[in-house]
Amino acid sequence: MPDPRRISKATVRDDFNDVEAVVHYTRAAHQLGLWESERVLIERFFPNREARLLEAGCGAGRVCVALWELGYRRLHAFDFADELLTQARSLAVERGAAIEFFAADATRLGKGHAIGDTRFDGALFLFNGLMQIPLRRSRRRALRALHAVCRPGAPLLFTTHDRDSTPTEQALWRLEALRWVRGERDPRLREFGDRYFTEEGTGRTFMHLPDRTEILEDLAATGWEHAFDAIRPEVAAESRAVRDFSDDCRFWLAKRAAGSSD
Repeated sequence: MPDPRRISKATVRDDFNDVEAVVHYTRAAHQLGLWESERVLIERFFPNREARLLEAGCGAGRVCVALWELGYRRLHAFDFADELLTQARSLAVERGAAIEFFAADATRLGKGHAIGDTRFDGALFLFNGLMQIPLRRSRRRALRALHAVCRPGAPLLFTTHDRDSTPTEQALWRLEALRWVRGERDPRLREFGDRYFTEEGTGRTFMHLPDRTEILEDLAATGWEHAFDAIRPEVAAESRAVRDFSDDCRFWLAKRAAGSSD
């Protein structure tokens, strides 16, 4: 039987459905919209406004509704947190965005959902959504599921935080490694790189912070070819509102290997 103290998929879903988190992400969807770095990379790697795109972990609709407003018209979006999905649908109605929303778990995406046999020309999993899936094997399962619903050559844009991004982060994670060796880690955490914290105005958040090698290995193991990665300030300067909303992250662009199979 699973240890009830450990972070699980159910923990993450409950945290996203909590009223504090729902208010936080809904406010961002209504007021913040796309970051400048997101806009730059979306327009670079998804230039065709007629492409059929899938957003995984759409939350309250911040990205997919903004995509509609940029002229993308063949959009599907899903989330596994019902309360956030309700907010996304509401925002889309308010903005006149005809987006196909559906409830789904990224690790179990497939024919049982509204997409049926649809194959997508590209996919997005932004604001560290992939890294909020506990366990590396489950994150790889999500990458394989996205691979299965995308066409060969389709781009996948996602973000992570990076535990090697600064000397300060590196020092903090060296200390964390010692805690794991000594058996002093947070007992709720399951893999090195995991964090679980509470922030006023945001609620409880699970996040896995990988290093660059980990992501490159995960892409190679799941049929994706690495094409690009960069820390957010290398892509674009952000407004104070965006910097207050989110720490710097690393953007990744991978392409579904043309010769790989479902």
